[in-house]
Order: sequence, then structure tokens, then C-alpha cells
Amino acid sequence: MKHKEHYNDTYILDLSQKILAVMPEFEAKTFVDSLLGKLDDKELFARFDCIVDAMQKSMSDDYSKNIEAFFKILGEELSKSEGMFQFGWWLWPIGRYVERCGNENWRLSLAFCKELTKRFTGEYAIRPLLKEHPKEVMDELIQWSLDSNVHVRRLASEGVRIRLPWSQKLFVALDEFEKYTTLLTNLKDDSEKFVQKSVGNNLNDLYKDAPDKADYIIAQWEKSGNSKAQMWIIKHARRNQK
Repeated sequence: MKHKEHYNDTYILDLSQKILAVMPEFEAKTFVDSLLGKLDDKELFARFDCIVDAMQKSMSDDYSKNIEAFFKILGEELSKSEGMFQFGWWLWPIGRYVERCGNENWRLSLAFCKELTKRFTGEYAIRPLLKEHPKEVMDELIQWSLDSNVHVRRLASEGVRIRLPWSQKLFVALDEFEKYTTLLTNLKDDSEKFVQKSVGNNLNDLYKDAPDKADYIIAQWEKSGNSKAQMWIIKHARRNQK
């Protein structure tokens, strides 16, 4: 099944009931009626935007109140590093809502992203927060890079990528380079391949826009020796270098 085909009429009916269960004032009929039979001809992100449009018409205008409710529908955390895109895909429109409106209460949104990423990716939802509050959010992500949860550590890296696929470029890595260096350095010996791949992709992105800065980070790491994880990350980072 293609990603977009998950977001069909059955999904809309199921999501409406999930939201209604934690948000009694949610206008489920308005939500469903505006979407049933109207997504089939649309691509993935167009479906998300239609769903978020319908959510906003059917919920309170109080963003913080809505997010507090959404905490309650997240469900069980993933027990392994695998499974994010297998079990959590239904949460993508919720993340899209945060991506669109999150700066209405960026601190609450940041806390929500931390919980969201334990079930599904928060890498898109967090980028508008980084754009508007780079110093504060980077400080928080540095703490996340030390978290015991593999998904939280991975988001700390993935969210700050310059060239994240399906997203606009974000240059917080350059604008907050010292914090960025600290964040990636905290992850350079991570034992989880899921995190290693993100850090390698991060540096690979950096090589395309500021290769001297990527080389600087790696040179700093090499002063303290090379772990197996670090060597894999560096190789992955330099995979396009001649």
C-alpha cells in the first residue's frame, strides 16, 4: 500500500472517533462530511492538508487545549527503534497540525513532539519551532540527544537536518553551529543504527552547503579516537564525497 492510500475514508472515520473520545466538543460529523470521498484524487501531503483543514473547522480555536487532548490519543510507545512508519502512520495528520500551528504555544508543541516521536516521527512538526525559536529549541534538543529513548535521540538529529526530504531547507545547523556541533557530538557514538543513520545524513546534508564545517566536526571527533559507530557515521556522511 502506498503511503497516501492509508488516508482513506476508513481512516477518516476511525480518526474522528479517536478525536471525539478525548475532545467531546469535537464536531465529528462536520469533520467526516467534509472529507469522505474527497481524498482519493489527492497526493499524500494534499491529503494531510485537507485533513488538517477539516480538523480546524471541527475543533476549538484554542490550540493549547487541542494539543492537551491529543496527548491522550497517542497510544503506546514503540518498544524498539523499528516500527515508526509501520504502526504510527495514522498520527501523521496530527503532526501536520502541529507543524502548521505549533508556534501558537511552542513550548507545549515541543513537549508534544517529544511524545509524538516515541510513536511516529516528529521531524516535520518540530521544524517551524526551530525556525522561530532556534536557540531555545536547540538547547532542548541537546538534552534530547542524551535521552534514553532512541526515538527522542533520533529526532534531536533528524529535525535539524538542512535538507530533510519533503521539507523546506532549514539552516539552524549553520546559524547555531556551536549548539549543532554539541548535539551531533553527543550522538557520535550512539549504538543504535537508527540514530547513526540520522547523524550521518545530517553531516551529508552539511557537506552540500558547508563542507568545511562538516570536516571541522569530524576532525574534532577524531581527536578522541574512532568508535565503530563513529566510523560508520563518518563513512555515511562522506558517501558522496570524491
